[in-house]
Amino acid sequence: MAPPLLNLDGIRLTFGGTPLLDGAELTAAAGDKIALVGRNGSGKSTLLKIAAGLIEPQDGEVFRQPSATVRYLPQMPDMDGFANVRAYVEAGLGPADDPYRATYLMEHLGLSGEERPNDLSGGEARRAALARVMAPEPDILLLDEPTNHLDLSVIEWLEEELSRTSSALIVISHDRRFLERVSRATVWLDRGQTRRLDKGFGHFEEWRDQVLEEEEREQHKLGRQIVREEHWLRYGVTARRKRNMRRLGELQTMRQRFRGHRGAEGAATMVASDAAESGKLVIEAKNIEKSFGDLTVVKGFSTRIQRGDRVGLVGPNGAGKTTLLKMLTGELQPDAGTVRLGTNLEIATLDQKREAVDPQETLANYLTDGRGENLVINGQQRHVVSYMKDFLFKPEQARTPVRELSGGERARLLLARVLARPANLLVLDEPTNDLDMETLELLQELVAGFAGTVILVSHDRDFLDRTVTSVIAPDSGGRWIEYAGGYSDMLAQRGGTRLDDRKARTRSENGDAAADKAEVAQPKGPAKKLSFKQKFALESLPRKIEAVTASISRLENNIADPAYYERDPASFQKTIAALDKERATLAALEEEWLELEMLREEMEG
Repeated sequence: MAPPLLNLDGIRLTFGGTPLLDGAELTAAAGDKIALVGRNGSGKSTLLKIAAGLIEPQDGEVFRQPSATVRYLPQMPDMDGFANVRAYVEAGLGPADDPYRATYLMEHLGLSGEERPNDLSGGEARRAALARVMAPEPDILLLDEPTNHLDLSVIEWLEEELSRTSSALIVISHDRRFLERVSRATVWLDRGQTRRLDKGFGHFEEWRDQVLEEEEREQHKLGRQIVREEHWLRYGVTARRKRNMRRLGELQTMRQRFRGHRGAEGAATMVASDAAESGKLVIEAKNIEKSFGDLTVVKGFSTRIQRGDRVGLVGPNGAGKTTLLKMLTGELQPDAGTVRLGTNLEIATLDQKREAVDPQETLANYLTDGRGENLVINGQQRHVVSYMKDFLFKPEQARTPVRELSGGERARLLLARVLARPANLLVLDEPTNDLDMETLELLQELVAGFAGTVILVSHDRDFLDRTVTSVIAPDSGGRWIEYAGGYSDMLAQRGGTRLDDRKARTRSENGDAAADKAEVAQPKGPAKKLSFKQKFALESLPRKIEAVTASISRLENNIADPAYYERDPASFQKTIAALDKERATLAALEEEWLELEMLREEMEG
């Protein structure tokens, strides 16, 4: 095994109260590709800063190979004092480094080098910072959220570049597909401690669930052992006093372990406030166009979005995703063509800029719009503190100013505000930014199971694959094409070509205009009629759903008996497990029926 270039051992750090890091470890050798994962606020960025030498731990050992070069990508790069991007990037080079490497990276990241730092967008600043840390080809590369504000083409290029690099890589990212492709090992930071899996992030979720299940079993066994020891001390045969005192000491130790156990952090509870059902037709666009000066952003685009559709918009930064989104929702008028909105629409919007938030405003005041301490969620009045808990905020944070929140906490707050508004059409512009894996999974479930309609813009390929029913992507000259399925389905229908492949995007200006128009207007859809298997499933699923619903009702009646647990704890636990399983089965059956019914309606319509 290669000697470590970096080794953190027994790292402890606390800011008062529960330690942020409590015996954390992190080791990287030459060629390692490590994904550092954990909940928002778990200390990932802090641990990375300790590895970079920017923060000193209160306890523990930090070893870096004396000859090893280290480069760290912060979430917020500081470019003060540099005349242009080239000067900023080249300042990261060492005396023996090749300056052409800096030019190569800037070109591939879409930068000329002449841009002034004050004029950069968030995505351009992120690309400049990436060029600066990657140009020296350091021995250790520490990247904190490298994909934030990057479009899909740059993310995919970055994946290939990092996969080829000989640098030891430790990366924090919320982009699951990105982590799957660049990592070969995963370090999980949880409740101040780290666990390592010597496999890439693609294996992480299954492993994490196994670890938590085993931990829960061990805690349950410890609780039963304590009960057994207490029973022995009260009613067991009296042995020598010395022996009894030893067992009493062991019991006290077990009690301390049981009480001191920090359980897994709770999960957010995301539920969108339902509005009355919209009409079947939600949005109809016919040959809409939009130009800004000589730049044509949208040309001849048509689509029909129906109730229950989940539509994703993808494309490079600046392609016009937000412009198209605003036209479809009626916020921006097209230069030509028409947009017709359906009846009874209630729209809730999460915009890309996350709307202007007063940093001095408290969380409670922001969520209630200053109207007391209660909200109405799905027709029920709830105290704002209770609602905040659903999104993992603590009661004492109700009076906390927004400026004190981390990026992930602010993302959760904005989602909480949007989801509190009754809606049957969710419009989400980059909703996954700054969310941790667990919250991202819950948002994914909410979008996939939302009873209304969803239109979202995202660069997260995995999120798109798991949520949307169609994808709208740019072609050349302002043309946009709608594809059935998720992001991977879109790539397959494009022949595997990426959105930035200029050769694939270029079309002859003398081509058949009618064929172009037909391609834009009509998404590639399913067959003209249901297969025999699909028809049989559609007919038989209601009976299965009815049977499972009856089983759930029966199990719920059983556990409603207050004496059941005292009478037979083992049977009670088995009933709870059976109830969870039946509920999961019901959700899967309902989802299958809904998809088939929507498919049938689409074919018959």
